[in-house]
Formats: sequence, C-alpha cells, structure tokens
Amino acid sequence: MTESVRVLGIEGTAWAASAAVFDSETDDVFIETDAYQPESGGIHPREAAEHMHDAIPAVVEQALEYAHETNDGPADEPPIDAVAFSRGPGLGPCLRTVGTAARALSQSLDVPLVGVNHMVAHLEIGRHTSGFDSPVCLNASGANAHLLAYRNGRYRVLGETMDTGVGNAIDKFTRHVGWSHPGGPKVEEAARDGEYVDLPYVVKGMDFSFSGIMSAAKQRYDDGTPVEDVCYSLQENVFGMLTEVSERALSLTGSDELVLGGGVGQNGRLREMLEEMCDQRGADFHAPEPRFLRDNAGMIAVLGAKMYEVGDTLALESSRVDPDFRPDQVPVSWRTDEPNLELGRDANGTVQGAEATVDLESDAGRVTKHRETKSYRHPELDERLRTERTRLEARLTNLARREGVPTPVLSDVDPHEARLELEYVGESDLRVALTPERVRDVGRHLARLHEAGFVHGDPTTRNVRVNAERTYLIDFGLGYHTDHVEDYAMDLHVFDQSLVGTADDPEPLREAVRKGYREVGDEGVLERLRDVEGRGRYVSE
Repeated sequence: MTESVRVLGIEGTAWAASAAVFDSETDDVFIETDAYQPESGGIHPREAAEHMHDAIPAVVEQALEYAHETNDGPADEPPIDAVAFSRGPGLGPCLRTVGTAARALSQSLDVPLVGVNHMVAHLEIGRHTSGFDSPVCLNASGANAHLLAYRNGRYRVLGETMDTGVGNAIDKFTRHVGWSHPGGPKVEEAARDGEYVDLPYVVKGMDFSFSGIMSAAKQRYDDGTPVEDVCYSLQENVFGMLTEVSERALSLTGSDELVLGGGVGQNGRLREMLEEMCDQRGADFHAPEPRFLRDNAGMIAVLGAKMYEVGDTLALESSRVDPDFRPDQVPVSWRTDEPNLELGRDANGTVQGAEATVDLESDAGRVTKHRETKSYRHPELDERLRTERTRLEARLTNLARREGVPTPVLSDVDPHEARLELEYVGESDLRVALTPERVRDVGRHLARLHEAGFVHGDPTTRNVRVNAERTYLIDFGLGYHTDHVEDYAMDLHVFDQSLVGTADDPEPLREAVRKGYREVGDEGVLERLRDVEGRGRYVSE
C-alpha cells in the first residue's frame, strides 16, 4: 500500500462475532472476538443470530475504542478510513446484523463502506501474511472446502466438495459418537492413540466427497471399532484427500506456493500433510497463525484495506448481504498482475505431475510414468491407491482406445512398482494449446467414454495431449466404471473447472466442449451438468 490505511473490519457469518482494526503502515491487527458456542450439536441458526445481535455491538465498541486510542491523526477526524464487513457467504440473519452495524458505523463516522467476501478473505490473509505472489489456496472450514487460484481478475474455484464441508462432515461423526461441539479438536486428540482401518477415499479430479467416508466411519464405530482408530483413519483419509487435490491444483496451475485458510486449518495433522507434500515437490507452504484461520474480523479488515485503497467501496443502497456469495463472483480489483506460471520439467525431460514423475523420451517415442510414494499418506492407504490407480490407468487407457478415443499405446505395466511405459503422444499439453476445436474433441472423447460406461476421472487441460492431427486423452488413473449420469456430469465438470483455471478466455471453450459432447453423447448428461453447476455448494459457513 502506498500510504497508511486504517480499516475497521466486522465479521459475522455464523460463529464468530468479531471486530478488528488493521493499520497498513505498521501491519498491526487488533482483533476482538466473541464466538458462539452451542451447548450441543452443531450450529443453531436462531441461536447464532441472537448471539450475533447481542455480541456485535460489544466487539465493535472494543475495536473502535482501540482505534481511538491508537489514532495519531487529528482528534476531529475519524480514527479509521473505512468500515469493512463480511458480506457473505454465511447465515442470512447473522450477516444482516453485521451489515446493519457496518452501515451505521460508516454513516456515523462518515467513512466509506467495503463489502468483503468471507472466503476470499481467508485466501487473502494467507497471501498477505506469507508474502506469496500467486498461491493456490485450500480453504478448509466448517461448511466449506475448496481450492482457489487467481486467473484473469478473479479467484477461480478449481475444486470443491461434492456434498458437505470438511468441518461439518467431521462434526456429523462426532455427534453420532455423542461428543459435544466442536468435534474437530476431539477427533484430533483421539486420533493420537489410533491405528489405521480402511475407509472410503473419494477424489474426482480436484473435487472430493465426504459423505461416503462419514457413513462408513459411523458404521465402523457402531460395529465396535475403537473410536480412536476411526478418528485416526478419518484424519488420514479426509486430510489425505485434501492434500492430494491441493497437489493436483499446484500441478495444473504451475504454482509452487500453497496457502491454507479456514478453521479446520488449525488441525496439526492437516498442516503436517500439506507441508510434507509441498516439501516433496519443492513448493512453499504457509498457514497463517491460528487467530487468522478461525473466522475473524482481522482478515476482513486486511482485505477491506486493499479494496478501499483501489476505490472498491459500496454505496449504502448497494450493500445488501449475500448468503450465497461465492468467491468466484468477486472481481479482484486490488490485483492487476497476471501470473505467468510454467509447468515444471527438469533438464532430463522429467515432468513432475500431481501423482507421478513422468520421464519423456520423445525421440524414442516413449513415456515412463512412476507413481511416487506419497510420504504424507499412511503407508497402507498410499500403497493401495498407487496400485489401484496404476491398474486402472492401464485397463481404461486400452478400453478407451477400443472405443475410438485416441490414447497412448501401453507397452508395459508393473502395478506393484506403480510404473507404466506408454507411447509418447502429442506435441504439447492442451493447457498451452487451447483452441475451441481441440476442446470440442475432448467433449466428443468424454461422450464416447460415457457411452461405454466409464469415466476418465481427471480430465484436465494437463491430461490431454495434442498435435496437428489428433487430441489424445492420457492419465486414466482416477477413472472407474459407472452407469450414473451424475458421474458423467462430474467428469465434464472437472474438465470445465480446469478450463476456467487455465484459459485466458474460458467461455468459448466451455461452450465448445458442450457442443462436442452433444454430437456424440446424451443430452441428459449436459442437463445434469447444469444442475451440478447450479448447486452453489459453497454457501453458508
């Protein structure tokens, strides 16, 4: 920031009634928080709204008192330059209380009003405290779990939960066990004495699902498995899924920076996994201090200051809260840079992907792919995934080619060593050669797979190779057989997200893949895709 800015932030999306003051000159953040603590179970919207109504005036008063005490400016001028508030996503009654308080304070002090997206604030506080340039962000909180990366003026959602947020998923298990809220710290404590038991692990590209693992965990507990074993395995699988998709996002974007946001980010095992993964691939990892991971007004004030400095403020009549305010709806006015990230390849032609290292021998027409051991994963889980995915890749690569989809010819496979040898195909990844014609080919190819009763599982712009004549699908390791329309729609959704995350102008490409799919596949799949896109999974916290 070019000059000192002081912003008072107010947070109140669900749990935390919080107010803060941020001074850009000193980088100091004062935070006053009164968190809602239900007596049992999860959040009760009416109780949360009542708590917010009672607590917001008190925390704002404390923050305003601090602003006056530390104000070095003229006594007859306001002690702050702007008021920022959490505009969404969140519980409507809580947000409205915060919005009313922010408008009143803005009018009484005669300073501008700034509306902040709560989830983007989680990302930006990590970017601010780390000093990173263009990180991928994993947001892991109560009702939310998603991956964000900056592209063309917005934070794009690269991956997200297909059902419930990570914190809420864990809480469903702890309520079943009979533990009081919050459940996350209790699971973390119990897991210290646990041993691994098998539970579902569901990753689809950069999307993931928690419903199956939670049902299985409850059943394991009901069948007599020690609760500490279930808790240990829950953490290993749930956080393993989040770490895997984070690495996949780093691989897709070419970024070597990862930041963590959200209250679940306080879990030591999750942070340990993410740090270990980043170390293994040579990336930098940053988790803000705990007070910035929990819902807090500090992150609202920090982002509010960045927005205020570029004039991104709200008129009172335009300051309605939005309970369904998605992060990818926010114009990122405070950033003018555009990352120019390159995909990693060493001097020997080895490419580091999300799951594997790939040795490219273009002159010999050969590719050797090895799924590396992931030290962040439990050894039993890691061995199972590497073996299963190697077998699937070999089988589905051959099956896809029989269905008329261009794929590499497989010459050798060793499931136990998680190694494959394949034909070298294409001249470049689709990621660096995006055209409507090529993307339309991908739509046709996916439709042929679906007509044959299986999905690719991870169709991204890195898992498509192109040359002057053909468009090839590669890396079928996350594929599986299915006859569910929802699975086919999710396959398309994964590809769509990768277009949004990597293309300069994704809209013509998004239309092209649908056009190609329509030429070969079932229109009902495209109708279900529209339903998937309209769900707005990331809403209230």
